[in-house]
Amino acid sequence: MSGRNTALTPPADATAPVRHPDAPAPGELLGAHYEHCFGCGDGQPHGLHLEARAGEGVRVTAEFTVKPAHQGAPGLAHGGVLATALDETLGSLNWLLRVIAVTGRLETDFVRPVPVDTVLYLEAEVTAVAGRKIYSSAVGRIGGPQGPVALRADALFIEVKVDHFIDNGRPEEIRAAMADPDQVRRARAFEVNP
Repeated sequence: MSGRNTALTPPADATAPVRHPDAPAPGELLGAHYEHCFGCGDGQPHGLHLEARAGEGVRVTAEFTVKPAHQGAPGLAHGGVLATALDETLGSLNWLLRVIAVTGRLETDFVRPVPVDTVLYLEAEVTAVAGRKIYSSAVGRIGGPQGPVALRADALFIEVKVDHFIDNGRPEEIRAAMADPDQVRRARAFEVNP
């Protein structure tokens, strides 16, 4: 990515990202971290239902199909929905680092329109880590990994503790997630891959 914004340019002392030894294997479907997530959850009837897979190194690939409920202009995907797809894909990278992180900044370039019923293929990678800051980039292509580029993004994620969600989330959802007897689902609700 171009690094146009200094907030998205890693500092000189940033390090290369290191895939956690317990990260999902390359090719493994990551699945939804939370069923009510608009980006990846099955419990959202008009959500993106984005499916991300672990890649090599600290990379992921993802796909989602633009549905009529995702349009802005007639027959075309809404730009905010496309930014959400990028954010969801970039956020999935943190599962490979095994850290809890939230989006601090997302800069998106919309290169070409994305029609309804298009499958958007996304690729993302972590480019650097500096303390709690995780720098990453993504590209979205129409129809497959070799398709024309439709959008690009650079992002900065900030590592947080689970208290970030507990202190700021709506209490009823936090209680429900924390009360889930399934330890894996409980951890994944807070975007950490156990």
